[in-house]
Amino acid sequence: MEEVRSFLRKQAEGDLLPWKQQVFASTFFGLTIGQVEKIALELGFLPSRYQRNRNTISVSDQLRIFKTHVAVIGCGGLGGYIVEELTRLGIGHITAVDPDVFEEHNLNRQLYSSPEMLGKPKVEAAQKRVTEINPAVTLTPLKCAFSTLNGVDILQNVDIVVDALDSITVRLELSDICSEAKIPLVHGAIGGWYGQVSTQFPGEDTLQKIYSRATNGKGVEKGLGNPSFTPAVIASLQVAEVCKIIIGQGSTLAKRKLHINLLDMEIIEIQY
Repeated sequence: MEEVRSFLRKQAEGDLLPWKQQVFASTFFGLTIGQVEKIALELGFLPSRYQRNRNTISVSDQLRIFKTHVAVIGCGGLGGYIVEELTRLGIGHITAVDPDVFEEHNLNRQLYSSPEMLGKPKVEAAQKRVTEINPAVTLTPLKCAFSTLNGVDILQNVDIVVDALDSITVRLELSDICSEAKIPLVHGAIGGWYGQVSTQFPGEDTLQKIYSRATNGKGVEKGLGNPSFTPAVIASLQVAEVCKIIIGQGSTLAKRKLHINLLDMEIIEIQY
């Protein structure tokens, strides 16, 4: 790998590695774009695509982000935006889990849906999109429903889990499995003009408290539906939580929940 390191040192422009040089190194040395990115970050060079991050996220933080494996459970309204933003952030490995295909009612809000994608698996659309916008990122598509039967296997070697589900029952199962596996869980839920975000760390039971009065398996989304903007807002807050967990900065939503009311532009914090 010393030849690769030497090449990158020569081709870097200051502390930035241009995309064309990253691609050339990948082709010339027979490496993946991701392998080149990792070497560059270890050398202290920032791939140029992340240069607008640098005053917020350091090169060493960017390396931590690249080395992180995040599982996104659900690739619909929330999940599509989450995958998109994690990819642009530079998460090295994303596992996307969803059993569904796109239907016509998804077209109003789901980022990867389009008329030509109707009937096609959501996780395949996510994988295609990730490859297009950031080839350094590996996305593993799992076209299946998350459950207690497969959950432990799905979360093997995962560092952080993001909840983009629409079922309270499955959310609570996901919470239990994350707790047992000692994996942080970033929760998000949406319905109409409203959404909520929370982060649960191992040893906490925040989701059980949030849904302690739930009377059925479906959240309010089933009744209220969702306009285009609600999933984008809540997904962005979830990705911000993921980033803070990785780089160890700021205050997370541990043991608290933000309830976002976009109709009246109100945010309420609830402690647990």
